[in-house]
Amino acid sequence: MSKQNLSQPEIEDLVNTLVNSKKYASLVLPKETVRDLILQELPRHKQVKQAVQAVRKKLHNVVAPYLGDPDYLQSEITLTRLYQDKDQDLVKEYCLEILDQHASTKERLAILDEFYPRLFEVTGIPTSILDLACGLHPFGLPWMNLPAATTYFAYDLHQPRINLINAFFKLENRPPNGVYQDILVQPPTQQADVAFFFKEAHRFEQRQHGCNRDFWLALQVKFLLVSLPIASLSGKHDLTDKHRRLVYETIQGFHWEVTEIPFKNELVFCIRK
Repeated sequence: MSKQNLSQPEIEDLVNTLVNSKKYASLVLPKETVRDLILQELPRHKQVKQAVQAVRKKLHNVVAPYLGDPDYLQSEITLTRLYQDKDQDLVKEYCLEILDQHASTKERLAILDEFYPRLFEVTGIPTSILDLACGLHPFGLPWMNLPAATTYFAYDLHQPRINLINAFFKLENRPPNGVYQDILVQPPTQQADVAFFFKEAHRFEQRQHGCNRDFWLALQVKFLLVSLPIASLSGKHDLTDKHRRLVYETIQGFHWEVTEIPFKNELVFCIRK
Protein backbone atom coordinates (compact mmCIF):
# COMPACT_ATOMS: atom_id res chain seq x y z
CA MET A 1 0.00 0.00 0.00
CA SER A 2 1.48 3.37 -0.99
CA LYS A 3 1.00 6.69 0.75
CA GLN A 4 -1.47 7.64 -2.01
CA ASN A 5 -3.82 4.94 -0.68
CA LEU A 6 -4.03 6.60 2.73
CA SER A 7 -6.00 9.76 3.34
CA GLN A 8 -4.44 12.67 5.21
CA PRO A 9 -6.55 11.92 8.33
CA GLU A 10 -5.33 8.30 8.24
CA ILE A 11 -1.73 9.44 8.05
CA GLU A 12 -2.31 11.83 10.96
CA ASP A 13 -3.82 8.96 12.96
CA LEU A 14 -0.61 6.99 12.43
CA VAL A 15 1.45 10.01 13.49
CA ASN A 16 -0.58 10.49 16.68
CA THR A 17 -0.46 6.79 17.52
CA LEU A 18 3.34 6.74 17.36
CA VAL A 19 3.90 10.08 19.10
CA ASN A 20 1.62 9.09 21.97
CA SER A 21 2.82 5.49 22.28
CA LYS A 22 4.20 4.31 25.60
CA LYS A 23 7.75 4.28 24.25
CA TYR A 24 7.79 7.83 22.87
CA ALA A 25 5.15 9.87 24.75
CA SER A 26 7.59 11.12 27.40
CA LEU A 27 10.00 12.37 24.72
CA VAL A 28 7.44 14.75 23.19
CA LEU A 29 8.71 14.11 19.68
CA PRO A 30 7.86 16.65 16.95
CA LYS A 31 4.97 15.36 14.87
CA GLU A 32 6.77 16.53 11.73
CA THR A 33 9.56 14.03 12.45
CA VAL A 34 7.18 11.09 12.68
CA ARG A 35 5.16 12.32 9.69
CA ASP A 36 8.33 12.65 7.61
CA LEU A 37 9.35 9.07 8.42
CA ILE A 38 5.88 7.71 7.69
CA LEU A 39 5.73 9.44 4.29
CA GLN A 40 9.16 8.00 3.46
CA GLU A 41 8.29 4.44 4.45
CA LEU A 42 4.73 4.00 3.18
CA PRO A 43 5.70 3.78 -0.52
CA ARG A 44 8.41 1.21 0.30
CA HIS A 45 6.11 -1.40 1.86
CA LYS A 46 3.09 -3.35 0.68
CA GLN A 47 1.37 -3.15 4.06
CA VAL A 48 0.93 -0.24 6.45
CA LYS A 49 1.96 -2.49 9.34
CA GLN A 50 5.33 -3.12 7.70
CA ALA A 51 5.81 0.61 7.11
CA VAL A 52 5.04 1.39 10.74
CA GLN A 53 7.57 -1.22 11.87
CA ALA A 54 10.19 0.44 9.66
CA VAL A 55 9.28 3.85 11.11
CA ARG A 56 9.67 2.51 14.65
CA LYS A 57 13.11 1.18 13.77
CA LYS A 58 14.19 4.54 12.38
CA LEU A 59 12.70 6.39 15.35
CA HIS A 60 14.84 4.26 17.65
CA ASN A 61 17.90 5.51 15.79
CA VAL A 62 16.69 9.12 15.69
CA VAL A 63 15.91 9.26 19.42
CA ALA A 64 18.92 7.08 20.33
CA PRO A 65 17.85 6.10 23.86
CA TYR A 66 20.80 3.68 23.94
CA LEU A 67 23.16 6.69 24.08
CA GLY A 68 21.83 7.76 27.49
CA ASP A 69 20.00 10.67 29.12
CA PRO A 70 20.10 12.37 32.52
CA ASP A 71 17.10 12.92 34.78
CA TYR A 72 16.12 16.24 33.22
CA LEU A 73 13.95 17.62 36.03
CA GLN A 74 16.44 16.69 38.75
CA SER A 75 19.30 18.12 36.70
CA GLU A 76 17.53 21.48 36.46
CA ILE A 77 16.93 21.53 40.23
CA THR A 78 20.58 20.74 40.94
CA LEU A 79 21.91 23.28 38.46
CA THR A 80 19.69 26.01 39.90
CA ARG A 81 20.97 25.31 43.41
CA LEU A 82 24.62 25.32 42.29
CA TYR A 83 24.24 28.65 40.51
CA GLN A 84 22.56 30.11 43.58
CA ASP A 85 25.62 29.01 45.58
CA LYS A 86 27.80 30.83 42.99
CA ASP A 87 30.41 28.08 42.94
CA GLN A 88 31.65 27.83 39.35
CA ASP A 89 33.89 24.87 40.11
CA LEU A 90 30.90 22.86 41.29
CA VAL A 91 28.90 24.03 38.27
CA LYS A 92 31.62 22.69 35.96
CA GLU A 93 31.75 19.43 37.89
CA TYR A 94 28.01 18.99 37.47
CA CYS A 95 28.19 19.88 33.77
CA LEU A 96 30.73 17.05 33.49
CA GLU A 97 28.23 14.73 35.18
CA ILE A 98 25.56 15.72 32.63
CA LEU A 99 27.94 15.28 29.70
CA ASP A 100 28.87 11.87 31.10
CA GLN A 101 25.24 10.71 30.77
CA HIS A 102 25.33 10.57 26.96
CA ALA A 103 27.75 8.38 25.00
CA SER A 104 28.43 11.08 22.39
CA THR A 105 29.64 13.68 24.88
CA LYS A 106 31.07 11.18 27.37
CA GLU A 107 33.73 10.22 24.84
CA ARG A 108 34.88 13.85 24.73
CA LEU A 109 35.35 14.44 28.47
CA ALA A 110 39.08 13.73 28.51
CA ILE A 111 39.83 16.28 25.77
CA LEU A 112 37.49 19.16 26.67
CA ASP A 113 40.34 21.51 27.56
CA GLU A 114 41.95 21.13 24.13
CA PHE A 115 38.86 20.49 22.01
CA TYR A 116 37.47 24.00 21.54
CA PRO A 117 40.81 25.86 21.28
CA ARG A 118 41.76 23.59 18.38
CA LEU A 119 38.43 24.21 16.64
CA PHE A 120 38.51 27.97 17.15
CA GLU A 121 42.12 28.11 15.97
CA VAL A 122 40.69 27.29 12.54
CA THR A 123 37.41 29.23 12.66
CA GLY A 124 38.38 32.13 14.88
CA ILE A 125 36.33 32.92 17.99
CA PRO A 126 32.73 32.84 16.70
CA THR A 127 30.26 35.63 17.37
CA SER A 128 27.35 33.28 16.58
CA ILE A 129 26.92 29.50 16.83
CA LEU A 130 24.29 27.00 15.74
CA ASP A 131 24.52 23.72 17.68
CA LEU A 132 22.62 21.29 15.45
CA ALA A 133 21.02 18.11 16.84
CA CYS A 134 22.86 19.25 19.93
CA GLY A 135 22.10 16.48 22.42
CA LEU A 136 23.82 17.44 25.68
CA HIS A 137 26.70 19.26 23.97
CA PRO A 138 25.67 22.79 25.18
CA PHE A 139 26.81 21.77 28.67
CA GLY A 140 30.32 22.09 27.27
CA LEU A 141 29.85 25.88 27.33
CA PRO A 142 32.08 26.36 30.41
CA TRP A 143 35.02 25.02 28.35
CA MET A 144 34.32 27.10 25.22
CA ASN A 145 35.41 30.43 26.75
CA LEU A 146 33.05 32.34 24.49
CA PRO A 147 32.48 36.08 24.82
CA ALA A 148 29.22 36.98 26.54
CA ALA A 149 28.07 38.59 23.28
CA THR A 150 28.36 35.35 21.28
CA THR A 151 24.89 34.11 20.37
CA TYR A 152 24.34 30.40 20.83
CA PHE A 153 21.38 28.53 19.34
CA ALA A 154 20.92 24.86 20.24
CA TYR A 155 18.55 22.64 18.23
CA ASP A 156 17.16 19.29 19.32
CA LEU A 157 13.94 17.32 18.82
CA HIS A 158 13.75 16.10 22.43
CA GLN A 159 11.56 18.60 24.31
CA PRO A 160 12.69 17.73 27.89
CA ARG A 161 16.31 18.15 26.77
CA ILE A 162 15.61 21.57 25.27
CA ASN A 163 13.83 22.61 28.47
CA LEU A 164 16.94 21.77 30.51
CA ILE A 165 19.24 23.50 28.03
CA ASN A 166 17.16 26.68 28.19
CA ALA A 167 17.20 26.59 31.98
CA PHE A 168 21.00 26.26 31.79
CA PHE A 169 21.28 29.15 29.31
CA LYS A 170 19.27 31.39 31.65
CA LEU A 171 21.50 30.45 34.59
CA GLU A 172 24.48 31.35 32.37
CA ASN A 173 22.85 34.75 31.70
CA ARG A 174 22.40 33.85 28.06
CA PRO A 175 19.18 34.08 26.02
CA PRO A 176 17.20 30.80 26.16
CA ASN A 177 17.97 29.94 22.55
CA GLY A 178 17.32 26.24 22.81
CA VAL A 179 15.00 25.38 19.92
CA TYR A 180 12.69 22.35 19.78
CA GLN A 181 12.87 21.55 16.09
CA ASP A 182 13.58 18.75 13.64
CA ILE A 183 16.42 20.36 11.70
CA LEU A 184 16.23 17.84 8.85
CA VAL A 185 12.59 18.68 8.14
CA GLN A 186 13.11 22.37 8.90
CA PRO A 187 16.76 23.52 8.64
CA PRO A 188 17.66 26.67 10.60
CA THR A 189 17.53 29.81 8.49
CA GLN A 190 19.56 32.28 10.56
CA GLN A 191 23.12 33.15 9.62
CA ALA A 192 26.00 32.23 11.91
CA ASP A 193 29.78 32.09 11.99
CA VAL A 194 29.92 28.45 13.04
CA ALA A 195 27.60 25.44 13.07
CA PHE A 196 28.40 22.42 15.23
CA PHE A 197 27.10 19.17 13.79
CA PHE A 198 28.68 16.63 16.09
CA LYS A 199 28.37 12.85 15.72
CA GLU A 200 25.10 13.07 13.82
CA ALA A 201 25.80 12.99 10.08
CA HIS A 202 26.05 9.18 10.01
CA ARG A 203 22.74 8.86 11.86
CA PHE A 204 21.13 11.31 9.42
CA GLU A 205 22.27 9.00 6.61
CA GLN A 206 20.54 6.08 8.33
CA ARG A 207 17.38 8.11 8.61
CA GLN A 208 17.39 9.24 4.97
CA HIS A 209 20.24 8.28 2.65
CA GLY A 210 21.85 11.28 1.00
CA CYS A 211 20.02 13.88 3.11
CA ASN A 212 23.19 15.55 4.43
CA ARG A 213 23.99 17.17 1.09
CA ASP A 214 20.87 19.36 0.87
CA PHE A 215 20.90 19.94 4.61
CA TRP A 216 24.49 21.21 4.71
CA LEU A 217 23.88 23.32 1.61
CA ALA A 218 20.89 24.99 3.27
CA LEU A 219 22.86 26.15 6.31
CA GLN A 220 23.80 29.84 6.18
CA VAL A 221 27.07 29.57 8.08
CA LYS A 222 30.70 30.42 7.38
CA PHE A 223 32.05 27.24 8.95
CA LEU A 224 30.32 23.89 9.32
CA LEU A 225 32.07 21.68 11.86
CA VAL A 226 31.10 18.06 11.28
CA SER A 227 32.47 15.52 13.72
CA LEU A 228 32.18 11.77 13.37
CA PRO A 229 33.33 8.92 15.62
CA ILE A 230 36.41 7.03 14.50
CA ALA A 231 35.19 3.78 16.08
CA SER A 232 31.89 2.02 16.72
CA LEU A 233 30.29 2.23 20.17
CA SER A 234 31.71 -1.20 20.96
CA GLY A 235 35.16 -0.03 19.87
CA LYS A 236 35.54 -3.07 17.63
CA HIS A 237 35.23 -1.37 14.25
CA ASP A 238 37.38 1.45 12.83
CA LEU A 239 35.02 3.88 11.08
CA THR A 240 37.56 6.49 9.98
CA ASP A 241 37.62 5.68 6.26
CA LYS A 242 33.87 5.14 6.08
CA HIS A 243 33.08 8.45 7.76
CA ARG A 244 35.71 10.38 5.82
CA ARG A 245 34.11 9.04 2.64
CA LEU A 246 30.66 10.15 3.87
CA VAL A 247 31.86 13.74 4.31
CA TYR A 248 33.73 14.09 1.02
CA GLU A 249 30.97 12.42 -1.00
CA THR A 250 28.44 14.78 0.62
CA ILE A 251 30.31 17.92 -0.42
CA GLN A 252 31.48 16.64 -3.81
CA GLY A 253 31.29 19.44 -6.36
CA PHE A 254 30.79 22.21 -3.80
CA HIS A 255 34.49 23.27 -3.77
CA TRP A 256 34.40 23.86 -0.04
CA GLU A 257 37.68 23.99 1.87
CA VAL A 258 38.07 21.24 4.50
CA THR A 259 40.47 21.13 7.45
CA GLU A 260 40.58 17.84 9.33
CA ILE A 261 41.14 18.07 13.09
CA PRO A 262 41.81 14.62 14.61
CA PHE A 263 41.10 13.74 18.24
CA LYS A 264 41.32 10.49 20.18
CA ASN A 265 37.72 9.36 19.62
CA GLU A 266 36.44 11.56 16.81
CA LEU A 267 37.49 13.34 13.67
CA VAL A 268 36.28 16.90 13.09
CA PHE A 269 35.88 18.14 9.53
CA CYS A 270 36.04 21.93 9.59
CA ILE A 271 34.27 22.90 6.37
CA ARG A 272 34.58 26.48 5.16
CA LYS A 273 31.52 27.12 3.01
